Amino acid sequence: MSWVLENVDVIAGYTGSHLLQALPPILVAFALSLPLAKLANARGWLRTGVTTTSGLLYAIPSLPLFVLLPGIVGTSVRSPLNIAIALSLYGLALMVPAASDAFRSVDRTVLSSATAQGYAAGARFLHVELPLAGPVLLAGVRVVAVSTISLVTVGGVLGVPSLGMLFVDGFRRGIIAEITAGVVLTAALALVTDGLLVLLGRLLMPWSRPTAGRRT
Repeated sequence: MSWVLENVDVIAGYTGSHLLQALPPILVAFALSLPLAKLANARGWLRTGVTTTSGLLYAIPSLPLFVLLPGIVGTSVRSPLNIAIALSLYGLALMVPAASDAFRSVDRTVLSSATAQGYAAGARFLHVELPLAGPVLLAGVRVVAVSTISLVTVGGVLGVPSLGMLFVDGFRRGIIAEITAGVVLTAALALVTDGLLVLLGRLLMPWSRPTAGRRT
C-alpha cells in the first residue's frame, strides 16, 4: 500500500495513457462495424466471408502484431499509434459479427412497415433499424471495451506507457505491490467502463431496461 501512495502520480499518468489508447479503437471498431455488418448482411455468402475473416483477425497473437505493425505503417516500435491500429483490428473482429447479428435480429416486417409508412432508406435505418438493433449492438460494444482495455496492457512489454508498465516494472524490480496495482486498476478500469456503457444504454434506450419487476 505504501508503494501505491508514494507513486500516485505515476499510476495516474499510466491510467490516463491507458484510457487514451483504449477509447479510440473502441469508437473506431463501432463506427466501422456498422457499414461492414450491413454490407455483409446484404449477401449471404458475403456475410460468411466477413464474419469468418473477422474471427481470423482475432486469432492473430497481439504481441507479434504490435512488433510487426511499425514496419508496415512506418512508425516507431513505441508509438501508441501501433496499439491503436492493432486494437481497432481486434475490436472489428469482435464487433462486426455482433453488429451483423444485431441487424439480423430486427424483425423484417417492422422494416417493411416503416417503408410502407414513407420512411426513406436512411431515415428507416436511423429511426427504426438502428434503435431496434441497439441492445445487441451495446452487448457487442461492452465485449469490445473490456477486451480492448485488457489488451492495452500488452503494449507495456514494448515500453508504450499504460498500466501494463506496472506489470513489467514490477516483475523486473520484484515489487509485488506494483504488479498488484496494475492488475487491480486494469480490472477496475474495465468494470467502470462497462458500467458506464450499461448506464449509457439505459439512458439512450429506455425500452431495453429489464421488465421483470413490472406488475401487470
